[in-house]
Amino acid sequence: MGLMRTITGPSDLKRLSAHQVDLLAQEIRDYLIDSVSRTGGHLGPNLGVVELTIALHRVFDSPRDTLLFDTGHIGYVHKLLTGRHDFSGLRKEGGLSGYPSRSESDHDVIENSHASTSLSWAIGIASGRKLRGETDRHTVAVIGDGALTGGMAWEALNNIAEQRDLPLVIVINDNERSYAATRGGMADYLASLRATPEYENVLSWGKRQLHRTPVVGRQVYETLHGMKKGLKDIVSPQGMFEDLGLKYLGPVDGHDVEAMETALRRAHDFGGVVLVHAITEKGHGYDPATADEADRFHAVGKINPETGLPLELSGRSWTDEASDELVRLARERDDIVALTASMLIPVGLQPFAERFPDRVFDVGIAEQHAVTMAAGLSYAGLHPVVCVYATFLNRAFDQLLMDCALHRQGVTLMLDRAGVTGTDGASHNGMWDLRLLALVPGVRVAAPRDAEQVARALREAVAVEDGPTVLRFPKGTVAAPIEAVRTFGEVDVLRDLPADPQSPDDRFDLLLVGLGPMAATALEVADKLWAEGRRVMVVDPRWVLPVSPDLVDLARGARAVAVVEDGLTGGIADRVAQALDEAGLDVPVHAYGLPHSFLAHGSREQVLERVGLTAGSVATSLAAHLV
Repeated sequence: MGLMRTITGPSDLKRLSAHQVDLLAQEIRDYLIDSVSRTGGHLGPNLGVVELTIALHRVFDSPRDTLLFDTGHIGYVHKLLTGRHDFSGLRKEGGLSGYPSRSESDHDVIENSHASTSLSWAIGIASGRKLRGETDRHTVAVIGDGALTGGMAWEALNNIAEQRDLPLVIVINDNERSYAATRGGMADYLASLRATPEYENVLSWGKRQLHRTPVVGRQVYETLHGMKKGLKDIVSPQGMFEDLGLKYLGPVDGHDVEAMETALRRAHDFGGVVLVHAITEKGHGYDPATADEADRFHAVGKINPETGLPLELSGRSWTDEASDELVRLARERDDIVALTASMLIPVGLQPFAERFPDRVFDVGIAEQHAVTMAAGLSYAGLHPVVCVYATFLNRAFDQLLMDCALHRQGVTLMLDRAGVTGTDGASHNGMWDLRLLALVPGVRVAAPRDAEQVARALREAVAVEDGPTVLRFPKGTVAAPIEAVRTFGEVDVLRDLPADPQSPDDRFDLLLVGLGPMAATALEVADKLWAEGRRVMVVDPRWVLPVSPDLVDLARGARAVAVVEDGLTGGIADRVAQALDEAGLDVPVHAYGLPHSFLAHGSREQVLERVGLTAGSVATSLAAHLV
C-alpha cells in the first residue's frame, strides 16, 4: 500500500504523474486480489474498472460532481480512492458494505444493487441541479455488467435524449458480461461498436490513390469521404446513440488511464450529455479471473489468491437441489422451459441450459419482461419456470399480478435467496416476497423445509396449469432433512402431541407453524416450551398460500397459533389470522418474522440474532404470551 496509503481522497490523485498512476493501478489490483480472496466479494467486476475509476476521479471532482455506479458491486476501487482502505471486514457486520453506502462516505449515492437504475438517478440529479442553478456540477453514471439490457435504462435514455443540455456523462463499462456473457440485441450492438474503425483505413487507401493517380484518386477519395458516415455506421455503428441526439465518444480502452482521461475530459468540457464507451475486461490483470471459468469470479468466497481456487468447500445448496429436480422434470416433460434475468449460473440453470439449450431464455436484466414473456409461453402451451432471486421479484410484481394471475397462466416462479441473505446487505435480502405474494389472488406459494421438500414442491408446482405458482428457498447449504411424524391432509406434522385419552377434548397450548427453513427453528422453540410444561404441536403447511383448510382445522384444538417466517412479519401470519377469523375461530395468532426495516449486512446468523428471530428469542416471547 505504498502509493495507495497516500490517497485519502480524490484530490490526492490529481497530483500523481502518469507513471505513478500506473503504479497505483497495479497496487490497487494487487490489494483487491489479496483482500477479497480473504473475505469473499465481487472480485472480477472490480478488477475490470481499476483504471476507469482512477480516470473518473482524476477528471471529476467527487462529491461535488456525483459519481453513480450501476451496479454498485463495481464500487470497491471507488471506496479505496475515497479513503476507505480497510477491507478486512468487507461485507461483515460492522465492516465495509459490499456496495456504495451513504453511511460510509459522502462520495456514495446509490446504495441498492438492483441494476439499470443509474441513468434515472442521473437525470433526476442533473435536472434538479439545473433547476437550482447548479449547472457547474457534473453527474456521471457508470453503467455496465449487463445493466444496459434492463428496460429501465432505456426508459431513462429516452428521457435524457430530450434534455441534452444537462452536464451529464454516461460511461458504458462494456465488458461483454453480467455474471456470464451478456446476451441480446443490446449486447450485439455494443459488440459492433467495439469493431476497429476500418473506415479510416479505407480513407487512407483513398489518399494513397490520390497521390498515385491524381484525377481518379481524387474522385475515389471524395466519394469515400462522402460515404464516411455510412461506412462508420456499418463498421462501428454508434449512430443509434447519435440519432438519439447523444454525443458519443469511443470506443476507448478502459484500461488506458491516459486515453480514458482524455475522453472524460472532452465529455466534461462538452457542456451537454455525452456518452463515453469504455472497453474493459472483467477480471483484468488476474489470470484465473479471465480464464475459461471467469464467470465464477464475479463474486467469490474465500479463495487462494494464487490459484483462484476456493478455500472453503460447501455442501449441497438449495439451488443445487432445485436445479437437479428441474432437469429431471424437463426430461419427463418437453413442455417445461426456463427463464432467467441474466443470472443463468447463480440460479442454477446452467445444467438445464447444457441439457436443453433451446428451452432456456436468458432475457438480460429484465425481470418484468421475463415474467410477462413467461405468461406468453404459458398461453402457447408450455410451462415456464422463471428463476430469479427473491429480492428481484419486487421488480416484476405488476407482471405477476396482471399478466400471470389475472390471466390464470400456468407459470412457476422459483425464488432463490429468499429470506435473509446476509452479507450482500439491505437490497439483497429476499424479505419482501411473502408480503407481496399475499396480495396476489389465486397464487400458490410453497416454502420447502429441506432438500426432499424442494423436489416435491417443484414437482407439484409445475403440475398447476390454471394460475401462477411460486417456490421460495434460502441461500446457502440445504438444511438437514426433517421427517414428518404424520400428515394431516396437506399439512406435515413435525412435532405431535402425546395421546391423552383422559382429556380428548382438552385444547393444547400452541400450534406452532414453521415456514420453510424456519421449521427447524420452530422445533427448537417447541423443545424449550415443552421443557416449561407447554403442550405444543409443530407443523409445516408446505404450501403457505393460500392458507390450507387443514391448518385451520388443526388450529381448532389450540389455544393460540404462532407463525415463524423468514419474511416481513405478518406476511403469512396475517393470512392465517384472516383464515381463522373467517372460520369463526377466536384464536390469537402470534407473528414472528423480519422487522419492517432495511437490514444491514452481516452473516445470516448475525442478522437473525440482531432482529430476534432465533429459537431463544421466540420461545421467550411465546412463554410470556401463553399465560
